[in-house]
Amino acid sequence: MKQRIYLDTSVISLHDDPRSPDRRALTREFWRRISDFEVSISEVTTREIEETPDAARREQMLRLVTGLPVLQVTPEAKALARRYLTTAIFPPKVVDDALHVAIAILSRQNILVSWNFKHLVNQRRRAAIDALNIGSGLPTIAILSPPEL
Repeated sequence: MKQRIYLDTSVISLHDDPRSPDRRALTREFWRRISDFEVSISEVTTREIEETPDAARREQMLRLVTGLPVLQVTPEAKALARRYLTTAIFPPKVVDDALHVAIAILSRQNILVSWNFKHLVNQRRRAAIDALNIGSGLPTIAILSPPEL
């Protein structure tokens, strides 16, 4: 059975970003193995891509995710994201990061893949997310960077 993975926007953005050649190379290696996983994104991901000001980059990113399942922002996901925010797991300014996690949790993804080390891929935050989820009867989730897969 394939691992179910959710991609945040950073994994898509870094595929063709010349400003970070090391991460771009690691991201492209990850994308070469993408068929090993059951991959999804969300409406949050597509909105963030569509807000990219550079039209050429935006089109590259949209082509990369064409055909991937797009998970919806449900009222339950909004409520869970609010809990992450009100319990200070996430700072108030990163609502979309809280939504990425909530959508991934509620859609039963095994792994959230991100390059966002400040707000997502860090042990302290993951432990807080897991504690709240376990206390609420929700599953835990691994939050990893592309080379960790």
